Amino acid sequence: MPNDPLERFRAVPHFTLTSDDIADDRPLAKAQWGAGGGGGDISPQLEWSGFPAETKSFAVTIHDPDAPTGSGFWHWAVYNIPADVTSLPENAGAEGGTGLPQGAAMLSNELGSKSFTGAGPPPGTGTHHYYVIVHALDVDHLDLDPESTPAILGFNANFHVLARALLVPVATAGDI
Repeated sequence: MPNDPLERFRAVPHFTLTSDDIADDRPLAKAQWGAGGGGGDISPQLEWSGFPAETKSFAVTIHDPDAPTGSGFWHWAVYNIPADVTSLPENAGAEGGTGLPQGAAMLSNELGSKSFTGAGPPPGTGTHHYYVIVHALDVDHLDLDPESTPAILGFNANFHVLARALLVPVATAGDI
């Protein structure tokens, strides 16, 4: 994949991530686009299995490394998901986190909202890849400042990751 943000990290085992809403190399549906581009800002339904038995918690991130920013664009970051939770319903990323399991926390996305923000690739920037990653962690709690950025979550999770599950849907300006 072009611009793969995982290339620089150590290799870890993979487990299975599925969704009723998104799939590898498939265009995002209107629901997963940003409201500013005619979408719904609705986080996709996610379900995972086959992770290591020693997993103590999960983090979920959605990042677009193709955004014309120099650092990509964070669409969603959730952490401290208990190890016995193996799915998130559609729209779990609604403002306020009411769709998240107890104990889980959301960080602000690039727009400054503690919610999921949908795709919105600018015209002329080509196809964007949305890395939807579930990180299986060896700790039950990451002690992050609630005002941390998703990059700080990624930094801390990197030292505790046991395995990852990944889906990479795509979007191009004009898709919806």
